Amino acid sequence: MQFNGPLMVDLAGTRLAFDEAERLRHPLVGGLILFARNYEHPDQLRALIAEVRAVRPEILIAVDHEGGRVQRFRDGFTRVPPAARLGELYDADPHAAVQLARDWAWLLAAELRAFDIDLSFAPVLDLGGPRSRVIGDRALHPDPAAIAILGQAWMEGMREAGMAAVGKHYPGHGSVAEDSHHECPVDQRALAEIEALDLAPFRALIAAGLPAVMMAHVIYPAVDARPAGFSPRWVCDILRARHGFEGVVFTDDLSMAAAATVADPVERARLALDAGCDMLLVCNRPEDAEAVLAGLGEVHDPARSARLAHLRGQRRIELAELRAMPRFCQTAATMAAML
Repeated sequence: MQFNGPLMVDLAGTRLAFDEAERLRHPLVGGLILFARNYEHPDQLRALIAEVRAVRPEILIAVDHEGGRVQRFRDGFTRVPPAARLGELYDADPHAAVQLARDWAWLLAAELRAFDIDLSFAPVLDLGGPRSRVIGDRALHPDPAAIAILGQAWMEGMREAGMAAVGKHYPGHGSVAEDSHHECPVDQRALAEIEALDLAPFRALIAAGLPAVMMAHVIYPAVDARPAGFSPRWVCDILRARHGFEGVVFTDDLSMAAAATVADPVERARLALDAGCDMLLVCNRPEDAEAVLAGLGEVHDPARSARLAHLRGQRRIELAELRAMPRFCQTAATMAAML
């Protein structure tokens, strides 16, 4: 068995540089996340991923590809509407919305799998509504019950395409106004209220077999003074013990402003691992990644590696064959009408 290290790193541009290849070979690295800056057109993406696989065949390759504002690959890919469009359809026709959520997620995931990408960090399970500046129409619906129904259909559609779903941002980012990329959000509510609202979709999908979650860089002081991804109370006691979650726990990017309030990059990584996180994103600041690789030390964990191995993409349909399929054509046309 090959072991996946606990760090997910990024790249500067559209080709794999020599120093980046060396970073990918580091035993602490087990994942790569791609951004819009890494994409020009489909042939370039295919070549980049081939370069990465030649260096680290088993590495997990991920992207934030939800749709709407958060779609990293655009030209040459199907344009995906914001997830809130599914919620709007759900209010008018729940049955049609659930079927479309499954087909929509299948299309999104199958298109990425055609390029040998393992993961899209989706679906967003945060509460919708006007409060959060960073979530907004990325959320499926304001109602937790509707999010749970649509989120499960999304998870099933991704699974049909050979991709594991990653629910985010646990335990919920939709009830705070601040954007954790730039500020440190604080949610003052009691745990009982969070359990009744924000956590309900996560619990439902965990019961249905959710493979992975991404933690929120939000502080919930009624539960813990630390952001959730650094909190054993959230990860071990509530997510794993109370909710019975057995899948992979990702941090959000440890270089984001909300995470940077916690110690230095190396200590941040240690705290996240100690809290129970499996894979730590260290992106957009190469100096942070280098510091963690140099200073974290040996953190080998066979159980963690086994969980991560389950997230590798399972099957692929060639792009031309995929785009000729009636399900793809019909879903793409429906999505285009919702943009």
